[in-house]
Amino acid sequence: MRALLYGVKPEPWDPPGDVEEHPLLRGLAQTPMRLADLDDPGFLLPDWVVTAPRLTGVCGSDSKQVFMDWGEVQSPDNPMKAFFSLPQVLGHEVVADVVALGPEAEGLDVGDRVVLNPWLSCGPRGVEPVCSACERGDYSLCANFAVGPIAPGIHTGTSRDASGGYAPLMPAHDSMLFRVPNGVPDEVAVFADPFAVSLHAITRHPPPPGGRAMVYGAGALGTCATAILRSLYPEVEVLVVARFEAQANLASALGATVIGHEPARRVIEEAAAWSGGVLQAADGLPMAYPGGIDVVYDTIGKRETFEVGCRVARARGTIVKAGVHGPTFWEDTPLYFKELALVGSNAFGFEEIDGVRQHGIAHYLDLVSDGRIDLSGMLTHTFALDDWRNAFVALATQDQSGAIKIAFDQRSEV
Repeated sequence: MRALLYGVKPEPWDPPGDVEEHPLLRGLAQTPMRLADLDDPGFLLPDWVVTAPRLTGVCGSDSKQVFMDWGEVQSPDNPMKAFFSLPQVLGHEVVADVVALGPEAEGLDVGDRVVLNPWLSCGPRGVEPVCSACERGDYSLCANFAVGPIAPGIHTGTSRDASGGYAPLMPAHDSMLFRVPNGVPDEVAVFADPFAVSLHAITRHPPPPGGRAMVYGAGALGTCATAILRSLYPEVEVLVVARFEAQANLASALGATVIGHEPARRVIEEAAAWSGGVLQAADGLPMAYPGGIDVVYDTIGKRETFEVGCRVARARGTIVKAGVHGPTFWEDTPLYFKELALVGSNAFGFEEIDGVRQHGIAHYLDLVSDGRIDLSGMLTHTFALDDWRNAFVALATQDQSGAIKIAFDQRSEV
């Protein structure tokens, strides 16, 4: 098969425009990824299957890797190195068709249309007994991401063995696949992964009844978070910080109040005015004290989002770090002064909604089928796999392209 392989010698490419003005395009010009001829994947273990991707979304973590956008602090001490193996085929937001079944695979038939739960936890790795996290359904906290016959990797696309959806064929364990209801189109099913990421962040750290929540960022994770808050917590007021016009328009359509992302002082002033917080004078950025925002869902995770979020959150409020970015230094005085809780949120597993506990992806498919969640406006662009450079150019220039979520469309090859 011909797939996009990351961790290889880059191909020469002349980016459009001045790369000095666009560091993401500069990274794209040097990225170690190219189309390569690879062996078709087989069954990694007897209970694995092979699928043919239909749509594969470009996750924010994928794009940061492709753009080599590691943040302003370059650390040689990243503890995630043990859970990553190269070369790899990226892509874990996948809608696919099952095309072959391993001899011990259960619960699936050839021809099933499925979405992927990408976690390479105990079950997919053949580890028995499963760890305590997997037993609880906390698959993203599995203790065995580097154990077993499958090369290290936390999820599909981060292991050299478990190749992802940037390819015409993709292996998966039978437990990693969820059948898509007939009434849910591919263009909506492809959001199952980012929706489950945001669902995990919100259900584990919900806003109080009648409270105020701020969603920092209006990309895929932020848009999903806004939709979840408006659907599952309708009595909660929601403020969204959006960077691009297309993102702001979608957030408004979902029922949120929307403000711009810069300058930081204006974000703080507008968030404080919206939430009733009282601004305290300062030499630099002001702080809302005691503040009026109960929970800030930070889907970006950069220095400025931490600093602004902590300044506008109420005393003893919560900052939920759901976005993945490189390490950073930031002014964290409000964290201790207001006794804030800064918590991380790592992907998803089993979540509880309205007394029902099941996998976050199953919740998404149910909520869509019931008409309680509508993300149909989030997929703005699709590209063929061999047009991958232009797909990432559209992401690098969202102010011009209007892109929110981009996917590789391989349905003509199915």
